[in-house]
Amino acid sequence: MARRTSGLRFQPSGGEKAQQLPVGKKQRLSIERLANDGRGIGFNASRTWFIEGALPGEQVEARVLAARRQIVEARCEQVLQSSPSRRTETCRHARQCGGCNLQHASAEDQLALKQAALAEHLQRTAGLEPQAWAPALSGPEFGYRRRARLAARWDERHGRLAVGFRARSSQDIIALEQCPVLVQPLQNLLPDLLGVLHSLERPRTLGHIELFSGAGEALLVRHVGALAVADRERLLAFTRQHRLQLWLQGEEGPQPAEDYGFLGYRLEPWALELAWRPGDFVQVNASVNQAMVQQALEWLALRDGERVLDLFCGLGNFALPMARSGAEVVAVEGVEAMVARARDNARLNGLDNVHFFQADLSKPLADAPWAAGGFSAALLDPPRDGAFEVVRQVAALGVQRLVYVSCNPATLARDSVELVSQGYRLKQAGVLDMFPQTAHVEAMALFER
Repeated sequence: MARRTSGLRFQPSGGEKAQQLPVGKKQRLSIERLANDGRGIGFNASRTWFIEGALPGEQVEARVLAARRQIVEARCEQVLQSSPSRRTETCRHARQCGGCNLQHASAEDQLALKQAALAEHLQRTAGLEPQAWAPALSGPEFGYRRRARLAARWDERHGRLAVGFRARSSQDIIALEQCPVLVQPLQNLLPDLLGVLHSLERPRTLGHIELFSGAGEALLVRHVGALAVADRERLLAFTRQHRLQLWLQGEEGPQPAEDYGFLGYRLEPWALELAWRPGDFVQVNASVNQAMVQQALEWLALRDGERVLDLFCGLGNFALPMARSGAEVVAVEGVEAMVARARDNARLNGLDNVHFFQADLSKPLADAPWAAGGFSAALLDPPRDGAFEVVRQVAALGVQRLVYVSCNPATLARDSVELVSQGYRLKQAGVLDMFPQTAHVEAMALFER
């Protein structure tokens, strides 16, 4: 049956409907500013273009990747007029790899972008500006990443193993021989590691490869089928030669291939050692992590014996330093395995003034036994989706000072609205540059009631 129509035709206010742009079409554009994700923004024929690899003030030729209505996603193919801020990328894979998207921008411009993104989210969503902006916490531009996951996939068409990071906006794997954002021990390891992986008899069994560097180095091999005996021996010989721990993960969780000692990292200012297992969450930037913990403690200004709550506590990255500083700490985490690891870390460091509990942090907290008596201070370090259910309850727990550590300014801003409605003021906020060479923004905010 033919579709019936009303006879009316709707057009954009500018007149004729804009013609659809085909993928691959090239367009010359002037870049006016950067989006929060680091892409350049340009305008043409009533469309807004978001262009990977372009900087403000530049004239570029861009290639269309996708187009819908008035939004065009594109990639910079050629810089016709360069910005004074543009620099040559350190890594030869930077324009294809999905790991870094801002290597072409100066360190100063990267920080300015992140600070502007945080300020914009707070203002637009919450109508807030802190009473004081804290200087950004930053560390080395390169050689900072102590943990990395490499994708591995057997290429049937070419009969070879591909190992590397995912390509930008794609599931393709960028085969790499170097990665300058890795800490030096992992950079040194990479060429030999690629060599042994390419020598395996059954490379089709590989899923992904994970590297970690802390008090020692570790290699996790995720395999989707049984490892050949010879392959296991090759991997063991490689890790013994390089003094690495080898962990294997099949259908079960990660397991050590041999009896190893301590695997983890140190927080030097507090003389703490935190044990870690592959698969656990850990901040990848050691120097910024240490500065972040130090700033959180300074902002909370804890007194000896003061009762403080640490939510989303993980391994105890904040809870153990707070306990070392003399506070009485209650730390809560949703994952039971992490709670067990955190308790072990407290025992390892001889701390008996920190107590770890497992709880669903999307549920009411006030009736939990550990919440009895309330808290004068609290710290939140939630995942990207934020802590909306938690912040709805902090006033009822008596919290007067709250430090919120965020890996997503959008959910921080959303949760700030709720905190303000409970009578809290935003005293300080600042950027944590945990991931240089990317547009990823981490932040810390201090609220007082």
